[in-house]
Amino acid sequence: MDPATKAYLISVGTVELRDLTPHGPPSTAGPSAGEGSVFFSSGGRIVRLTVAPSPLRILREGDEHIIIEGDRIVARGHLVEPLLHCPAQAYITVSESCIYDCRFCAVPKLMGPTKSKEKVIEMVRRAAMTGRLKAISLTSGVEVSPEHEVGRIADIAHALKTFGVPIGISVCPTERSNEILRNAGAIEVKYNLETLDPDIFQAVCPGLSFEGIKSALADAVGVFGRNRVFTNVIVGLGESDRVILQGIDELTEMGVMPVLRAVYPHPLRLADLEMRRPSPERILRLAEHLRMALDRNGLRGDLPQTMCYPCTGCDLIPHRDL
Repeated sequence: MDPATKAYLISVGTVELRDLTPHGPPSTAGPSAGEGSVFFSSGGRIVRLTVAPSPLRILREGDEHIIIEGDRIVARGHLVEPLLHCPAQAYITVSESCIYDCRFCAVPKLMGPTKSKEKVIEMVRRAAMTGRLKAISLTSGVEVSPEHEVGRIADIAHALKTFGVPIGISVCPTERSNEILRNAGAIEVKYNLETLDPDIFQAVCPGLSFEGIKSALADAVGVFGRNRVFTNVIVGLGESDRVILQGIDELTEMGVMPVLRAVYPHPLRLADLEMRRPSPERILRLAEHLRMALDRNGLRGDLPQTMCYPCTGCDLIPHRDL
Protein backbone atom coordinates (compact mmCIF):
# COMPACT_ATOMS: atom_id res chain seq x y z
CA MET A 1 0.00 0.00 0.00
CA ASP A 2 1.75 3.12 -1.23
CA PRO A 3 0.58 6.68 -0.34
CA ALA A 4 -1.66 6.90 -3.41
CA THR A 5 -3.40 3.63 -2.54
CA LYS A 6 -3.87 4.71 1.06
CA ALA A 7 -5.28 8.05 -0.14
CA TYR A 8 -7.77 6.12 -2.27
CA LEU A 9 -8.83 3.92 0.65
CA ILE A 10 -9.25 6.98 2.88
CA SER A 11 -11.35 8.65 0.18
CA VAL A 12 -13.74 5.68 0.16
CA GLY A 13 -13.60 5.37 3.95
CA THR A 14 -15.74 2.26 4.24
CA VAL A 15 -15.39 -1.47 3.70
CA GLU A 16 -17.56 -4.56 3.82
CA LEU A 17 -16.40 -7.67 5.67
CA ARG A 18 -16.92 -11.13 4.27
CA ASP A 19 -16.86 -13.88 6.91
CA LEU A 20 -14.89 -11.54 9.21
CA THR A 21 -15.86 -9.48 12.25
CA PRO A 22 -14.59 -6.05 13.36
CA HIS A 23 -11.93 -5.99 16.06
CA GLY A 24 -13.11 -4.17 19.17
CA PRO A 25 -16.22 -2.12 19.98
CA PRO A 26 -17.67 0.70 17.85
CA SER A 27 -16.05 4.14 18.01
CA THR A 28 -17.33 6.50 20.70
CA ALA A 29 -15.53 9.62 19.48
CA GLY A 30 -16.24 12.32 16.95
CA PRO A 31 -18.07 12.21 13.63
CA SER A 32 -17.92 8.41 13.25
CA ALA A 33 -19.19 7.63 16.78
CA GLY A 34 -21.25 4.46 16.93
CA GLU A 35 -19.67 2.90 13.84
CA GLY A 36 -17.51 -0.24 13.78
CA SER A 37 -14.16 -0.24 11.99
CA VAL A 38 -11.10 -2.28 11.05
CA PHE A 39 -7.41 -1.42 10.80
CA PHE A 40 -5.65 -2.78 7.73
CA SER A 41 -1.85 -2.88 7.54
CA SER A 42 0.09 -3.13 4.27
CA GLY A 43 3.59 -2.12 3.23
CA GLY A 44 4.36 -0.48 6.57
CA ARG A 45 1.23 1.71 6.44
CA ILE A 46 -2.09 1.39 8.28
CA VAL A 47 -5.57 2.55 7.26
CA ARG A 48 -8.75 2.55 9.32
CA LEU A 49 -11.98 1.83 7.44
CA THR A 50 -15.53 2.05 8.76
CA VAL A 51 -17.54 -1.15 8.39
CA ALA A 52 -20.52 -0.08 6.27
CA PRO A 53 -21.98 -0.63 2.80
CA SER A 54 -19.08 -0.02 0.44
CA PRO A 55 -17.60 -0.79 -2.98
CA LEU A 56 -14.64 -2.27 -1.06
CA ARG A 57 -14.54 -5.71 0.52
CA ILE A 58 -11.99 -7.39 2.79
CA LEU A 59 -11.44 -11.11 2.32
CA ARG A 60 -9.04 -13.61 3.78
CA GLU A 61 -6.69 -15.20 1.25
CA GLY A 62 -4.38 -17.74 2.81
CA ASP A 63 -2.33 -16.03 5.50
CA GLU A 64 -3.21 -12.57 4.18
CA HIS A 65 -6.18 -10.27 3.93
CA ILE A 66 -6.98 -8.53 0.69
CA ILE A 67 -9.08 -5.47 -0.10
CA ILE A 68 -11.05 -5.94 -3.32
CA GLU A 69 -13.07 -3.57 -5.46
CA GLY A 70 -15.04 -5.53 -8.01
CA ASP A 71 -12.50 -7.98 -9.45
CA ARG A 72 -9.51 -5.74 -8.67
CA ILE A 73 -7.22 -6.33 -5.70
CA VAL A 74 -6.57 -2.89 -4.22
CA ALA A 75 -4.16 -3.94 -1.46
CA ARG A 76 -2.73 -6.98 0.29
CA GLY A 77 -1.92 -7.04 3.98
CA HIS A 78 -3.25 -7.98 7.37
CA LEU A 79 -5.93 -6.82 9.78
CA VAL A 80 -4.44 -5.26 12.91
CA GLU A 81 -6.18 -5.67 16.25
CA PRO A 82 -6.57 -2.32 18.02
CA LEU A 83 -5.80 -2.06 21.71
CA LEU A 84 -8.41 0.52 22.73
CA HIS A 85 -9.78 2.35 19.67
CA CYS A 86 -6.44 2.14 17.82
CA PRO A 87 -3.27 0.00 17.79
CA ALA A 88 -0.77 0.38 20.66
CA GLN A 89 -2.79 3.06 22.47
CA ALA A 90 -5.49 3.23 25.11
CA TYR A 91 -7.45 5.93 23.27
CA ILE A 92 -10.50 6.51 25.46
CA THR A 93 -13.53 8.78 25.12
CA VAL A 94 -14.49 9.84 28.64
CA SER A 95 -17.72 11.80 28.06
CA GLU A 96 -19.72 10.33 25.18
CA SER A 97 -22.14 13.26 25.16
CA CYS A 98 -21.77 16.94 24.31
CA ILE A 99 -23.65 20.18 25.02
CA TYR A 100 -22.44 21.57 21.68
CA ASP A 101 -24.09 20.58 18.42
CA CYS A 102 -21.40 20.58 15.75
CA ARG A 103 -23.32 19.68 12.62
CA PHE A 104 -20.91 16.97 11.40
CA CYS A 105 -20.59 15.13 14.72
CA ALA A 106 -22.74 12.20 15.84
CA VAL A 107 -21.92 12.51 19.55
CA PRO A 108 -24.68 15.07 20.35
CA LYS A 109 -27.18 12.79 18.64
CA LEU A 110 -26.08 9.65 20.47
CA MET A 111 -25.63 11.25 23.93
CA GLY A 112 -23.77 8.30 25.41
CA PRO A 113 -22.60 7.79 29.00
CA THR A 114 -19.66 9.29 30.86
CA LYS A 115 -16.98 6.93 32.12
CA SER A 116 -15.89 7.23 35.75
CA LYS A 117 -12.26 7.65 36.68
CA GLU A 118 -12.31 4.12 38.07
CA LYS A 119 -13.67 2.77 34.79
CA VAL A 120 -10.95 4.52 32.76
CA ILE A 121 -8.20 3.28 35.08
CA GLU A 122 -9.49 -0.28 34.75
CA MET A 123 -9.60 -0.01 30.94
CA VAL A 124 -5.99 1.19 30.86
CA ARG A 125 -4.93 -1.50 33.34
CA ARG A 126 -6.33 -4.21 31.08
CA ALA A 127 -4.66 -2.64 28.05
CA ALA A 128 -1.33 -2.53 29.89
CA MET A 129 -1.62 -6.23 30.73
CA THR A 130 -1.38 -7.06 27.01
CA GLY A 131 2.17 -5.70 26.88
CA ARG A 132 1.20 -3.61 23.82
CA LEU A 133 0.42 -0.29 25.53
CA LYS A 134 2.66 2.52 24.27
CA ALA A 135 0.54 5.57 25.01
CA ILE A 136 -2.65 6.80 26.66
CA SER A 137 -4.87 9.25 24.79
CA LEU A 138 -7.96 10.80 26.36
CA THR A 139 -10.66 12.62 24.45
CA SER A 140 -14.05 13.83 25.58
CA GLY A 141 -17.23 15.55 24.67
CA VAL A 142 -18.48 18.37 26.88
CA GLU A 143 -21.02 16.97 29.31
CA VAL A 144 -21.49 20.07 31.51
CA SER A 145 -19.02 22.78 30.49
CA PRO A 146 -15.50 22.97 29.01
CA GLU A 147 -14.11 23.95 32.42
CA HIS A 148 -15.79 21.00 34.14
CA GLU A 149 -14.53 18.63 31.44
CA VAL A 150 -10.94 19.87 31.63
CA GLY A 151 -11.01 19.36 35.41
CA ARG A 152 -12.41 15.85 35.04
CA ILE A 153 -9.87 14.84 32.41
CA ALA A 154 -7.00 16.35 34.39
CA ASP A 155 -8.00 14.33 37.44
CA ILE A 156 -8.09 11.14 35.39
CA ALA A 157 -4.78 11.91 33.66
CA HIS A 158 -3.07 12.48 37.01
CA ALA A 159 -4.24 9.05 38.17
CA LEU A 160 -2.95 7.42 34.95
CA LYS A 161 0.63 8.68 35.33
CA THR A 162 1.44 5.52 37.29
CA PHE A 163 1.31 3.51 34.04
CA GLY A 164 4.51 5.24 32.89
CA VAL A 165 3.54 5.90 29.26
CA PRO A 166 3.01 9.22 27.45
CA ILE A 167 -0.41 10.83 27.93
CA GLY A 168 -2.12 12.99 25.29
CA ILE A 169 -5.41 14.85 25.75
CA SER A 170 -7.94 16.21 23.27
CA VAL A 171 -10.64 18.44 24.76
CA CYS A 172 -12.41 21.74 24.24
CA PRO A 173 -9.89 24.32 25.51
CA THR A 174 -10.45 26.78 28.34
CA GLU A 175 -8.53 29.80 29.56
CA ARG A 176 -6.40 27.64 31.87
CA SER A 177 -6.57 24.25 30.15
CA ASN A 178 -2.92 24.23 29.04
CA GLU A 179 -1.64 24.83 32.56
CA ILE A 180 -4.10 22.40 34.12
CA LEU A 181 -3.45 19.57 31.67
CA ARG A 182 0.32 20.02 31.77
CA ASN A 183 0.29 19.88 35.58
CA ALA A 184 -1.85 16.74 35.40
CA GLY A 185 0.82 14.90 33.38
CA ALA A 186 -0.17 15.39 29.75
CA ILE A 187 2.75 15.75 27.32
CA GLU A 188 0.62 16.56 24.24
CA VAL A 189 -2.71 18.28 23.56
CA LYS A 190 -5.16 18.55 20.69
CA TYR A 191 -7.73 21.33 20.41
CA ASN A 192 -9.84 20.89 17.29
CA LEU A 193 -10.55 23.80 14.98
CA GLU A 194 -12.49 21.34 12.78
CA THR A 195 -12.39 23.72 9.78
CA LEU A 196 -9.97 26.43 8.70
CA ASP A 197 -12.75 28.51 7.15
CA PRO A 198 -14.11 30.91 9.83
CA ASP A 199 -17.45 31.29 8.03
CA ILE A 200 -17.97 27.54 7.85
CA PHE A 201 -16.89 27.22 11.49
CA GLN A 202 -19.56 29.69 12.56
CA ALA A 203 -22.20 27.73 10.65
CA VAL A 204 -21.24 24.20 11.74
CA CYS A 205 -19.89 24.77 15.29
CA PRO A 206 -22.46 27.02 16.99
CA GLY A 207 -21.48 28.17 20.46
CA LEU A 208 -17.74 27.65 19.96
CA SER A 209 -15.08 30.29 19.28
CA PHE A 210 -12.77 29.93 16.26
CA GLU A 211 -10.37 32.59 17.53
CA GLY A 212 -10.54 31.23 21.06
CA ILE A 213 -9.38 27.79 19.92
CA LYS A 214 -6.60 29.31 17.81
CA SER A 215 -5.43 31.34 20.80
CA ALA A 216 -5.41 28.23 23.00
CA LEU A 217 -3.37 26.37 20.38
CA ALA A 218 -0.80 29.18 20.16
CA ASP A 219 -0.48 29.24 23.94
CA ALA A 220 -0.19 25.44 24.05
CA VAL A 221 2.97 25.50 21.94
CA GLY A 222 4.62 27.62 24.61
CA VAL A 223 3.50 25.22 27.34
CA PHE A 224 3.98 21.80 25.73
CA GLY A 225 6.62 22.59 23.11
CA ARG A 226 6.95 21.95 19.41
CA ASN A 227 5.73 18.64 17.93
CA ARG A 228 3.33 18.37 20.88
CA VAL A 229 0.28 20.44 19.85
CA PHE A 230 -2.33 19.35 17.28
CA THR A 231 -5.67 20.27 15.77
CA ASN A 232 -8.10 18.27 13.65
CA VAL A 233 -9.03 19.87 10.32
CA ILE A 234 -11.96 18.22 8.58
CA VAL A 235 -11.73 18.12 4.79
CA GLY A 236 -15.05 18.03 2.97
CA LEU A 237 -17.28 20.63 4.65
CA GLY A 238 -17.35 22.89 1.59
CA GLU A 239 -14.05 24.68 2.24
CA SER A 240 -11.67 25.63 -0.59
CA ASP A 241 -8.16 24.27 -0.98
CA ARG A 242 -6.90 27.86 -0.82
CA VAL A 243 -8.30 28.27 2.71
CA ILE A 244 -6.85 24.92 3.83
CA LEU A 245 -3.39 25.64 2.40
CA GLN A 246 -3.27 29.10 3.96
CA GLY A 247 -4.47 27.66 7.27
CA ILE A 248 -1.86 24.91 7.22
CA ASP A 249 0.85 27.51 6.66
CA GLU A 250 -0.43 29.71 9.49
CA LEU A 251 -0.78 26.87 11.98
CA THR A 252 2.60 25.31 11.28
CA GLU A 253 4.26 28.71 11.59
CA MET A 254 2.69 28.84 15.07
CA GLY A 255 4.16 25.40 15.81
CA VAL A 256 0.77 23.67 15.63
CA MET A 257 0.49 20.41 13.67
CA PRO A 258 -2.79 19.97 11.75
CA VAL A 259 -4.40 16.55 11.37
CA LEU A 260 -6.14 16.52 7.96
CA ARG A 261 -9.22 14.37 8.48
CA ALA A 262 -11.53 13.33 5.63
CA VAL A 263 -15.12 14.11 6.61
CA TYR A 264 -17.27 11.15 7.61
CA PRO A 265 -20.91 11.72 6.61
CA HIS A 266 -22.53 9.95 9.56
CA PRO A 267 -26.07 8.64 8.85
CA LEU A 268 -27.37 10.62 11.84
CA ARG A 269 -26.09 13.87 10.32
CA LEU A 270 -26.95 13.56 6.64
CA ALA A 271 -29.95 15.88 6.99
CA ASP A 272 -28.00 18.54 8.88
CA LEU A 273 -25.09 19.32 6.59
CA GLU A 274 -23.78 18.67 3.10
CA MET A 275 -20.56 16.68 3.47
CA ARG A 276 -18.44 15.35 0.63
CA ARG A 277 -15.66 12.84 1.09
CA PRO A 278 -12.48 14.28 -0.52
CA SER A 279 -11.00 12.65 -3.61
CA PRO A 280 -7.74 10.65 -3.39
CA GLU A 281 -6.00 13.37 -5.37
CA ARG A 282 -7.12 16.06 -2.93
CA ILE A 283 -6.11 14.00 0.10
CA LEU A 284 -2.65 13.39 -1.34
CA ARG A 285 -2.19 16.98 -2.50
CA LEU A 286 -3.10 18.46 0.89
CA ALA A 287 -0.96 15.93 2.77
CA GLU A 288 2.05 16.75 0.58
CA HIS A 289 1.56 20.46 1.29
CA LEU A 290 1.34 19.68 5.01
CA ARG A 291 4.62 17.76 4.80
CA MET A 292 6.33 20.75 3.15
CA ALA A 293 4.89 23.13 5.75
CA LEU A 294 6.08 20.94 8.61
CA ASP A 295 9.53 20.71 7.06
CA ARG A 296 9.67 24.47 6.55
CA ASN A 297 8.88 25.09 10.21
CA GLY A 298 11.08 22.40 11.76
CA LEU A 299 8.21 20.10 12.74
CA ARG A 300 8.15 16.30 12.37
CA GLY A 301 5.18 13.98 11.96
CA ASP A 302 7.16 11.03 13.31
CA LEU A 303 7.90 12.63 16.71
CA PRO A 304 4.46 12.84 18.39
CA GLN A 305 3.80 9.99 20.80
CA THR A 306 0.04 10.08 21.38
CA MET A 307 -3.26 10.43 19.55
CA CYS A 308 -3.54 10.61 15.75
CA TYR A 309 -0.02 11.24 14.43
CA PRO A 310 1.46 7.94 15.68
CA CYS A 311 -1.72 5.99 14.89
CA THR A 312 -1.91 7.06 11.19
CA GLY A 313 -5.08 5.04 10.60
CA CYS A 314 -7.43 7.80 9.44
CA ASP A 315 -5.00 10.14 7.71
CA LEU A 316 -1.93 10.45 5.49
CA ILE A 317 0.69 11.43 8.06
CA PRO A 318 3.82 13.31 6.94
CA HIS A 319 7.15 11.62 7.80
CA ARG A 320 5.26 8.36 8.48
CA ASP A 321 3.17 7.76 5.34
CA LEU A 322 4.95 10.18 3.02
